[in-house]
Formats: sequence, C-alpha cells, structure tokens
Amino acid sequence: MGKKRRPLSRERKSDFETGLELVRAAGIFDPLLDAADMVYRGAESGLDYVVVSNTGVVYVNNKLIATPREWARAIAHGLLHLGLGHFESPPPDPADRRLWNHACDVVIERFLRDIRIGAPFAHRPELPEEALSEERLFEELRDLGADQYRGFGTAGFKPDMLFDQAPSRWQTAHPKQWKRLFAEGLAQGVRNAVRAAFGNTDAPDAGSAGLSPKARAARDWFISRYPLLGALAASFRIITDISLCQRMDIRIAAICPALGELYINPSAALSLEETRFVMAHEFLHAALRHDARHEWREPFIWNVACDYVINQWLTDMGVGEMPEGCLFDPQLKGLSAEAVYDRIAADMRAIRKLATLRGAGLGDILGGEPEWWKRGGGVALDEFYRRALGNGLTYHEEQGRGLIPAGLVEEIRALTKPAIPWDVELARWFDHWFTPLEKRRTFARPSRRQWATPDIPRPSRIFQDHLIESRTFGVVLDTSGSMDRTLLAGALGSIASYGAARDVPAARVVFCDAAAYDQGYLKVEDIAGAVKVKGRGGTALQPGITLLLEAEDFPKTAPILIITDGACDRLTLFGREHAYLIPAGSHLPFTPKGKVFRL
Repeated sequence: MGKKRRPLSRERKSDFETGLELVRAAGIFDPLLDAADMVYRGAESGLDYVVVSNTGVVYVNNKLIATPREWARAIAHGLLHLGLGHFESPPPDPADRRLWNHACDVVIERFLRDIRIGAPFAHRPELPEEALSEERLFEELRDLGADQYRGFGTAGFKPDMLFDQAPSRWQTAHPKQWKRLFAEGLAQGVRNAVRAAFGNTDAPDAGSAGLSPKARAARDWFISRYPLLGALAASFRIITDISLCQRMDIRIAAICPALGELYINPSAALSLEETRFVMAHEFLHAALRHDARHEWREPFIWNVACDYVINQWLTDMGVGEMPEGCLFDPQLKGLSAEAVYDRIAADMRAIRKLATLRGAGLGDILGGEPEWWKRGGGVALDEFYRRALGNGLTYHEEQGRGLIPAGLVEEIRALTKPAIPWDVELARWFDHWFTPLEKRRTFARPSRRQWATPDIPRPSRIFQDHLIESRTFGVVLDTSGSMDRTLLAGALGSIASYGAARDVPAARVVFCDAAAYDQGYLKVEDIAGAVKVKGRGGTALQPGITLLLEAEDFPKTAPILIITDGACDRLTLFGREHAYLIPAGSHLPFTPKGKVFRL
C-alpha cells in the first residue's frame, strides 16, 4: 500500500507547488508571499486548505487533493486577508468575528474572480450580485441574524481567519505593513500590464534590465504614480551603458523617439530626484514630437528652445529636481517653443555655447529609424505618442495627481487634433479681414420682382459701392527664378477663390525680383494669369512694400500678403498688418511679426 500511495503524495505536492507558482506569476502577491510565514501541516492537523492568522502566518494543509488552480485561489485568498487589512480592527465579539470573516471572504472571492486568479473549489455557493464592501456585508449579516455567506472561505464552512494568536517578540518589534506590501504588489502588476499593452512582452521587467537602482526606481515611479508619462516610461528602453554614452557624446541624457530609447549616462551621478527630472524632460521631448516639429528651424536652436519650455513646466509641476546647468530662464515663462525660438535665434554665437542634457552645442533629441514601434500592431509613431500622452493627461486629471501648466495642456490637446492645412489657415485670415457684406435696400433701382407687380413699388437690395471699394488687399509677389511655379500656382489659385468668395473685387499687386513692378489693381481672378516669373536673380521685396505703403490709392488699413520662397532681404512694414505665404520647409531670414502660412 505504501508503494502505491507514495507517487500519489508526490502528485499532490506537485499540484500545490504548481498553484504556488501560478500565484507568483500573477505578480501582485509577491511582496505578501515574501513577508508571510508559510507553515505546512499534514492531514492530522484538522485543517482544511488554508487558514491565516493575525500574526501573518499562513497554515496550509498541502496534503489535501486540489487542482493547481484551486490551490492558487486558496493561497491568494489567505494572503488577501492580510493585504486588505482584515485583521486591523475586527469586532470584539467572537460571534461577530465569524460574520466579519465570512463577509471578508465574499469580497476576496469577488476580487479574485475579477482578476481571474485560480479557480474556486467545487460546490462553492454563487457570489451575491450586489458588490458591497466588507463593512456593508457585515452589517447586513448582523441585522439579519443569519450567516448566508458561509462557504466562500478556504476552510469550508468554518472561519479561515485566526484572530487571537499572540505575536512573538520579533513580530512585535518588527510589525509588517501588509497593506503597503499589497500596494507594492498591485503597482508591479500595473507595470507588467502596461508593458504588455504596449508590446514589451520580452520579460516582465525587460525595459529596466541592467539599470542602476536610481534609474529603475525613477522609471517605476512614473509607471505606478505619474500617469501623465507612465505609458511612455513603460514603452521606452532605458540604456545606462557608460561606454555607449561616451561614444555618443552624451553628458547626462538624450532620447531617440524613433528607436524608443532613452540614454542616461551613469557617470553624471544624478540623485533620484534629478533622475526623475531628466527622464520626464526626455519623455516630453518624445511625446510632444519635438523631433518632427522643427520643420524649417535650425535643429539645435529648436532643441534649446524646447529645453527652456520643458524645464519651466517641470519646475512648475515639481517633478523631481532640475540638475545644475540646465537651460532655465524665468523671463521665458509662458512662451511656446516656437516663440522662444524666434526670440533666441538672433544671436547664433551665444546659442552655440549653450548646453542641453547631452552637452554644449549638441541636441539631446536624436534621430533614428522607427523600427521599435512596429511590434505594437502597426501603430504609427505620431499616433502612438498622441495616444500615450493624451490618455496620460486624462488619467492624471481624473486622479488629481497634481498641477499641469496650461501651456503643456494646450500642447497635448493640440497634438490630439490633426494639423490645420495652410489653405484653411489662409481662408481664416481672409475671413478676419473681409467680413460678409450686408445688402442695403434702395428704391433707386427697382427690384426684379417689380415686373410681376408693376403697381407695387419694390426696393432692390444692393451692396454699397463705398464698402465694396474699400475691400482690397495688397499682394507683394516674389517673381524671381527661385520661386517654384507649382507652389506659386497653388497659392495664387487659393487667393483668387478666397477673394472672390468674400466679395473682394480687386487687389493691388506688385511683382518683385531685382526690382519692383507695380501692376496696379487686378481682379482677384486675373492675378494668376498676369504673373510672369522674370528670373532676374536676387529678390528685393522691400521696394515693393514701400511702393504699397506710399501709394495714395491704397487704403491705409488694407493688409498686405507677401508671397516668397524666403530668399529675400529683411522687411520693414512700419506696423502695417501683413502675412507671409512661403513653401513648406523654407524659412524667413528674420523673425516675422505677421502670420506665416506654409504651403
């Protein structure tokens, strides 16, 4: 008989150990498992499956027959009595403690069912439909005077909580914070779930493998406690290889949004708070698409402008501590990166001496081939960053996790919306200057309906001539050989259609290349046909602007639209309202004061 029973005993033990591994695999019970004292008892102990005491001892009768999933449910159930604080303030009366135990069993079983840990034992009653707390269930049981929730624990119909065990001296001297341990386990479970959601399934903690303790702690802090950047922190691979950072000339940190890699030089010796600041700084570079938004701007100066803005935001939000030497200027507070760029771009020699987190004269936004994000089901890079930051903002606001500057909120909201095409922006500019006209009733000209009723005088509705004559604008058009004819045709076609739709009869047109050529007033629909690109070398637009400003027949309040490829001299308009229409990828050699539309 003994020879027959021995392999059965090994099988039962294997089922229990397999169930214990299932609990470990869940991730959220690891801190509780490490802190609890697991005591194994045989069948002679009289125990059912699992009983837990107020001292943190979990008694297990591992000789009983159960499937691995049933053992996983029983072990997790006992640990949750500790993690949910069910022993902290039990009722003093023993009868009430029994009811309290059964109420806690119901809450735990509902939680384990929802997170799908293990399987309930056979012949387990059905859980009540209404989701109530332990306190509400306990009050209901005590008011009814009956125990209708028996059988949900791990000791059959008997209580599975032992309230009156005396702690040892060591347990008294070193009390364990069971709720805190369970919270740490939940945070770890959230981190693993976020990694899985964003395609990082290589390992539960693959993104932080080989990290220093400070870098790992800072990264985990974003994932578990700072939802605005949590998804980004979980998706990026953080590299702290000192030799790689030296080869890439990274003094403190840099980021490559296309490769999904964040580099931190461990020789910078950052504190934990400084590491948080640096990570948040680089995550915002990636999330706000600073690598793609520089357009025509000089990349390093654009990087510097973005650094000023981000560092101000992080200081206002109190995220970590800014390392010494970072770019920070309180006078630039409230400005966008584009506005800061326009302000600082004039002094190129001074800008080159500034240092980003990568180093002096080097940008901390790196380029690369976008391969990493393809494993996420083909989600485009822009869409991924917009979604990660937009969802993060929503969670951050819902959970009340702290202040977010208005400028950062505006940028995040703007990222979640598609860019406005240039022709739509130009149409809005026309709408601003040329509001719809209202017709005036007059008997000087009979209405067309007059012929149907000749005995009844009917006024006609006409536009006032002086209002129509005042609706005009100036066009200074670069007609040098460098102008792209396709872009020029598109710009002029838009001007013609928008002008005609807004009852603009004519525009004052001046062509410019090496000299200015006054074309007088042209019907808006005829401007495109009158253009002749002369191609006489350099572009001098200021004479054409001066011609319009000094013309007596050109209204002093009419705006001026300047169409050029950007290869022109510095322009002065003496406060006259104006706008520029230039090709995408081009830039003006000065800081524009009017609106800039890019084809």
